[in-house]
This record gives sequence, C-alpha cells and structure tokens, in this order.
Amino acid sequence: MDAATVDAAGTGPVYSAAAAMVKDELVERTESDADRLVTDLYTAHYSGFVRLATLLLRNHAMAEEAVQDAFVALHKRWRKLRDPEQAVAYLRTSVINNTRSIQRRWSVAAKHPDEPLPDEPSAESGAMRAAAGDAVVAALRTLPDRQREALVLRYYAGLSEAEIAAAMKVSRGAVKSHTSRGMATLRNRLESWS
Repeated sequence: MDAATVDAAGTGPVYSAAAAMVKDELVERTESDADRLVTDLYTAHYSGFVRLATLLLRNHAMAEEAVQDAFVALHKRWRKLRDPEQAVAYLRTSVINNTRSIQRRWSVAAKHPDEPLPDEPSAESGAMRAAAGDAVVAALRTLPDRQREALVLRYYAGLSEAEIAAAMKVSRGAVKSHTSRGMATLRNRLESWS
C-alpha cells in the first residue's frame, strides 16, 4: 500500500500514521546528521576560522563570536544547504560577513559616540545630602518667621539685601539683623551635620 491514499471524496491524499512516522524519522535522522556533520566541521575548522577572524578584527573575543555565529547559522540552515560539500566555503563566507558586520558596527559607533555621563556622586553622598537638606528644612521651620523669611529670600531666592528689605517691607538693617540671628541659630542646631 502507498504511503498516501486518496480520501473518500477523491480530492487529495490522506497520509497514514506509518507515513507520518517515516517522515518524522527522516527529519530526526536529518537533524542528527546535521548535528554530527556540523560538530565534525567545528572540530576540524573552528580554530582556523578564529585565526582568520582575529586577523580581520584584531580582537580575539569578537572573532570567536563571529565564528560561533557562523556555525550556529550553518546548523540552522543545514537542510537548506544545496551542496553539503560546500559547507566549509559557506562557513568561510559567513565568518567574513560576520566580521564585516562587526566592523560596520564599530565604525558607526566611532562616528556617533555616546554622550559621556556626567560625574555622579555616590548614592551615599546623595543620601547624606538629602538628609542634611531635610535637617536644614527642619531647622528653618523652628526659626521665627522674620528670620526664616530673610534666610529663604537670601539663600534660596538669591535676592540682595535691598530686594529682601523691599519684599519684607523692613529696613536693610533689619534684614541684616534677621539674617545674622537666623544663621547663628541654624549653625547651633546643625552642628551635628558638619
């Protein structure tokens, strides 16, 4: 009996379970043949291709990656390979193409370097600065209103004595006095942070 028979309507083949098993066995055998043959090629040619790629790239680690990628591609395409005798030539071409791709990526990366990251203080430094800032805010809240206003306008808003005096509707001497007394009180309360 054939592996395929015509269905009752006469429209097409119906594959028997035996035919499906034969097909699965052939695919499995082809895949195991591919594994064995690619392993044999790897054993025989890997180091030579790595030397070739290293000469092209001047970077041994990247050369190994290019060669490994070529072997992986060969294994994936083994069943589509027209002439298995040409597998070494296929690998050589694949290795050369992979090295060219790596060189192109390097060239593009060299033309468009990443922006250097700004110097960042450590996380501990940021935490300490935040804690110190919290302590300053807490200490500011304990000051009398006029002293707090004078210090905030001077050091946060960056106003001059004359501008502070106009904003607070006091004399410049009063601004100096409030600022001086407020700073003295803050210094005493924040001695532990210095």
